[in-house]
Amino acid sequence: MSIESIVKDIEDKYTDLGEKPETYLKGLLNAKPINYWDYLEIDTLLTLQKPRTDFKDEEIFIMYHQVTELTLKMMIHEIKQLIYDPFNETVWIDKINRLNRYTNMLITSFEIMKSGMNYEDYNTFRSTLTPASGFQSAQFRLIELYCTRIGNLINENGKKRIGENPSTEEYFEHIYWKDAGLNRATGKKTLTLCQFEERYMHRFIALTNKVKGKTLEDIILKNATYSDALRDKLKEFDHLYNVAWPLVHIQTAQHYLDSKSENKAATGGSEWKKYLNPESQQRKFFPTLWTKEEITNWGKE
Repeated sequence: MSIESIVKDIEDKYTDLGEKPETYLKGLLNAKPINYWDYLEIDTLLTLQKPRTDFKDEEIFIMYHQVTELTLKMMIHEIKQLIYDPFNETVWIDKINRLNRYTNMLITSFEIMKSGMNYEDYNTFRSTLTPASGFQSAQFRLIELYCTRIGNLINENGKKRIGENPSTEEYFEHIYWKDAGLNRATGKKTLTLCQFEERYMHRFIALTNKVKGKTLEDIILKNATYSDALRDKLKEFDHLYNVAWPLVHIQTAQHYLDSKSENKAATGGSEWKKYLNPESQQRKFFPTLWTKEEITNWGKE
């Protein structure tokens, strides 16, 4: 492509926008060349770790969770494209493959948590994190809401409590993750849950209403002619996110909280053994893709 044709395309682009091309060309002439550190905001990124103690491995703990949140953001970026763009199976297979790679990265990265921190140091500095908890990851919840109908996020006990034709707000009163911070008998909530709801509940409700009928599950249910290849990729994602990842999480938690039969509490005060266990929660994004036998054995591996 010649310089002349590039300049012509630039002129046409800004003329079509009702702008003066020469203004933009003059700006480009005076702009500084971009570099790696400015483009990625490296200096800012590397100052985002604020340990609360002098234990060296606390900084590892912080960076690990920041990497996790960035990975979740990449996943949401992919999922949004599937939800808001017209259905195209080729694109879906590509995007679900990406989601599977990201989730596998989350799974394998747990070795950093399990084997990359000093046991005694972690069990000391973790007390300064209360009531903060990984439970408070909003992006984890957003992925659930983008992927599946909210009714699939109600566990068996919740289904017994909830009435017919519940509103979005009623669904959230019985959503599975609320059990981690709410004593259903007394109605008392942990500070961890109170903080989380105050910060994010309005956003969760708004998103649920916005994607009603448009979640990944809804789109698949409306496109009955999708291929076996796509079905297998969706099932792989469902299993990786809702079984394999929680299982390595619970194994890591057991390493630090229960490996010496100490049965330590989670920083957020949740019943972590029950909350993290996929066999107990039975959370599935695409329940219609699984056989009865597969559902019966969910989370048992």
